[in-house]
Amino acid sequence: MSSHVQGLPAEEALAKLKQGNEKYLNASANPGDISPAIRKNTCENGQFPYAVVLTCSDSRVIPESIFSAGIGELFTIRVAGNVVKDFELGSVEYAADHLGSNLVVVLGHTNCGAVGAAIGGGAEGFIQTITDEIKAAIGEEKDGYKASCLNVENSIQKIKSNLHMADSVKVVGAIYHIEDGRVEFM
Repeated sequence: MSSHVQGLPAEEALAKLKQGNEKYLNASANPGDISPAIRKNTCENGQFPYAVVLTCSDSRVIPESIFSAGIGELFTIRVAGNVVKDFELGSVEYAADHLGSNLVVVLGHTNCGAVGAAIGGGAEGFIQTITDEIKAAIGEEKDGYKASCLNVENSIQKIKSNLHMADSVKVVGAIYHIEDGRVEFM
């Protein structure tokens, strides 16, 4: 393990995400800082995101909006079904070790197409690699919400069992409810 850059403590990062989601529930625009000044600052001084969010590629799941975050605040990893393989593990490891992110959130969501496809029997082509991974996580579960939770738990376990991160790094799960914008931390 490389030397860990120390960032915002995980508990503070989680509180910041929860506060951001509260703002989002009634917002019509993202209040996160996307100004020319923050773009210049992060270009010149680098990024120090307070949290990693590994989530689904679904176009309705936008972590920066969901958590009222701006440029440089979240290190977002998106892959259909929020599954975890080597590329995602490498991305989490980079953010935790080199950018100082002490909180990793695996964010699943309701009405997930990838989870639905796994429940329904899978898919073909490269999509099948995703649905097979989810199917292994959910077993015979047919309820979409419960299956999404099991899928999140599986990704959390893959992160925890494959990465040797500093003790300050916490990994948590959450479900985004696309129907009302609420994030439920597990």
